[in-house]
Amino acid sequence: MKNLILLMTIVTVSVQVFAQKPLEDFKPVLKSTLAKSIKVSYEKGYAIEEVKPNIYVLTDGIWQSAVIVTSKGVVLIDAPESIGQNIKKAVAEVTKKPITTLVYTHGHSDHIGGSQHLADIKNLEIIALAEVATFLREQKDPRRLIPTTVFEGAYVIKKGDKQIHLSNHMNYHSNEGDLFVSIPDDKFLMVIDVLAPGYVPFKNLDLSNNIGNYLKVFDQILAYDFDVFISGHLTGIGTRTDVLQTKAYVEDVYATVKRVHKTTNMMQIMAAGAEKIGWDNKYLLFDTFLNHVIEESYKEIESRWIKKLAGVDVFSKSHVSAMLNYVRWDD
Repeated sequence: MKNLILLMTIVTVSVQVFAQKPLEDFKPVLKSTLAKSIKVSYEKGYAIEEVKPNIYVLTDGIWQSAVIVTSKGVVLIDAPESIGQNIKKAVAEVTKKPITTLVYTHGHSDHIGGSQHLADIKNLEIIALAEVATFLREQKDPRRLIPTTVFEGAYVIKKGDKQIHLSNHMNYHSNEGDLFVSIPDDKFLMVIDVLAPGYVPFKNLDLSNNIGNYLKVFDQILAYDFDVFISGHLTGIGTRTDVLQTKAYVEDVYATVKRVHKTTNMMQIMAAGAEKIGWDNKYLLFDTFLNHVIEESYKEIESRWIKKLAGVDVFSKSHVSAMLNYVRWDD
């Protein structure tokens, strides 16, 4: 009995330490965000919808791929692991043409791990940045097929009646590079892991490895002529307005964190903590200062954006934390 009580105590303490606030305490997704989302049947597992003539978005409600039907076959942009088993079936719903080409926007497994389900396609061309190909060969991951065509900088796929432009502007998200995929004739643009239309970015500013470049990427996107934007996540189809709105949000996070950090007296915050625990635990005292800046910055961001973008109460504090790292040590 004593062992059972001890085990229950440990479990209870663990739950208290690691559990987030009750799920029902989070704000529901904004109606304006839901209104422009593709409806996915979770029994079927995916939806495929035409967004431009012969250009489709394929999604399971969390990840997105693009299906481009040309007169010479189908070009896929990414093969998300979660959708992989349904790619062939989804493509067959919109065309009888074969899948001939697969483009990797970057090397992360969540966006290309579904390529394993295309391994039986004879002579499948897989196009990626040279550094992505090198990375994948090193990883030896059977989920991610090795590229057959590699390039650096920019590349144009001329496939039947479509010209698909691939360009690596800078590394903001993955270490090996991130592609912009554009079809100028259709005003179509696909840039992965920058934003999700109607939502704040994913955790830690979309897991970006270079916040300085992430701050610049919005202007590089807006330099393109497009009216349909595919972001790679969730189900909304974006426009220039979505890019501008996310840019404004990220710039607000940056400006707020920079101001709060600059105007907060670090030694005063640490000294207040030292009155309780002394000065020996320097890590804890410094963390008290960092957490103060994060909390004060988040309060402002939450008040300004909670009714404009979905997910503010889920991920904005992580955005503030990531931005604080940049502002304090890199900016």
